[in-house]
Amino acid sequence: MTTSNTGTQDVDPAVRAELARLRDSIDNIDAAVIHMLAERFKATQQVGHLKAAHRLPPADPAREARQIARLRTLAESAKLDPAFAEKFLNFIVAEVIRHHERIAEDTVNGSAQTAN
Repeated sequence: MTTSNTGTQDVDPAVRAELARLRDSIDNIDAAVIHMLAERFKATQQVGHLKAAHRLPPADPAREARQIARLRTLAESAKLDPAFAEKFLNFIVAEVIRHHERIAEDTVNGSAQTAN
């Protein structure tokens, strides 16, 4: 977060109120994103346990490619930079694969835990 040398005391109260309203909305969206990511990771943990139980590979490059194409299209229709959406998905997928690899290793070593 950046700060400015100009104080808010010189800003029109209506502008400050609008800024506060917009920031409240951003905070609500951020909270929703975190909750959605938590739900997504709960589901992917279950996928990881299923894959490990059936000795499936942690990564699924064909599915990942389909998801990237799908999300790029969704991003375009939402007026979001598709390259950003792809980077974001790649970040999430890398974390999911890391989890799946750990779950598979734990399963092989006999220390698998149950999914949330």
